[in-house]
Amino acid sequence: MNVYSTMTRQKEPLKVTDNKIKLFVCGPTVYDYSHIGHARTYISFDVIVRYLKHEGYSVFYLQNITDIDDKIIKRAQEKGVDPLELSHKFEKEYLDDMKTLNVENVNFYARATEHMSEIIAQIEDLMEKGYAYDTPTGVYFDVSKFEGFGKLSNRNLDDLQNTRIEVDTTKKDPKDFALWKKQDEQPYWDSPWGKGRPGWHIEDTAITESYFGPQYDIHGGGLDLIFPHHDAEIAQMEAASGKEPLVQYWMHTGFLNVRGEKMSKSLGNFITIKELLKDYDPDVYRFFVLSTHYRSPIDFSDDILKQAENSLKRLQNTVKLTQEQQQKQTLPTEDACKIQESLEVFKTEFFDAMNNDFNTPIALSSLFDFTHELNKALADNLVSQQTLDDIMDVFAEVESIFGFTLIAQDSDNADTDELLGIITEVRQQLRADKNWDLADKIRDDLAELDINLEDK
Repeated sequence: MNVYSTMTRQKEPLKVTDNKIKLFVCGPTVYDYSHIGHARTYISFDVIVRYLKHEGYSVFYLQNITDIDDKIIKRAQEKGVDPLELSHKFEKEYLDDMKTLNVENVNFYARATEHMSEIIAQIEDLMEKGYAYDTPTGVYFDVSKFEGFGKLSNRNLDDLQNTRIEVDTTKKDPKDFALWKKQDEQPYWDSPWGKGRPGWHIEDTAITESYFGPQYDIHGGGLDLIFPHHDAEIAQMEAASGKEPLVQYWMHTGFLNVRGEKMSKSLGNFITIKELLKDYDPDVYRFFVLSTHYRSPIDFSDDILKQAENSLKRLQNTVKLTQEQQQKQTLPTEDACKIQESLEVFKTEFFDAMNNDFNTPIALSSLFDFTHELNKALADNLVSQQTLDDIMDVFAEVESIFGFTLIAQDSDNADTDELLGIITEVRQQLRADKNWDLADKIRDDLAELDINLEDK
């Protein structure tokens, strides 16, 4: 399997220890409803994790939740509410959106506010090693002390001479970025440098270090986060640990535009996930996202979503016809082996595409080529019972990898799956709260019903 790494700007063989992958993806800053650009990134990484698991990798997928930030505080002041109350409300909305979009493979969501001791400890480490300094307004990372600053974005300090990451006359250099922001107004936390709260970049490395250590396998996020956010993460963690690289593979999703323009509220083309789902089924948006390679820019419009909807329906109709033919138990003619050969070609093309940096549009194209041949074979009764069974097994594989519905479920099964999903969510929360006894009891009770839950 080959994976494109933003750091090297080329595809590299995926090499990990014992088939275990530690994956971190930057989560949302929860001050408003999540938008369709967020959904594009998180659907893409959900499918990447699904495929890695399908191929036998054990993946621990960690995502942070930025639940304290300047944007959160400003929005809370505008609304006259507590900042943490606001952030936790929109965190819940975000998680609800992810559930609706069938983004289900994140093992743990780590709130910044629940990792304050780890954040402070990492800042202390950077101070002790001479990479950070204290001022009346905060603690800052001294980028001049880290020789490789900007290596992910391919920028250097001279190029950044006129770039002000944060305007503050107390800093040694405008390029230095905040690790700790001093403030007396709530919410604040006590620290060796006084009351305040963390900068944006430090929460990610403090969180990943606490779960993964100073080095891990894959870091993902949107293309817009490369500079300064991911460059700052590299500087912080590699400076603190003395080890490099921070991660082996950097993966970034491309930009999402709306009708050819950058999405923004000022242009009136800002679309939240909730607004999207008023008009379109979640499966349609997943299909739309996967129709473009995760690294490529993607353009959203109602016309393109309608095309995606129609394409998905064509696939679902073919699967339905296959199911009906499978249930008839009819005997085909002697030419039935041709579609079996086509099935093998499809499987090879599909998995070759996915192994080539998760190329979902090529994988989908091979699926359409196969279903085109399958429709003709079904019409002429040229598919054997064994091949029908094999085809349905492959469709189930595709469905589990892509996460949209191909095989229709009856309502009883759907209700059971939904109930099991609720139970699983409750148990995950119990484990996060370290209520191990009750979480284990739920697992054991379900096991008696032949329902086995895998602890991630």
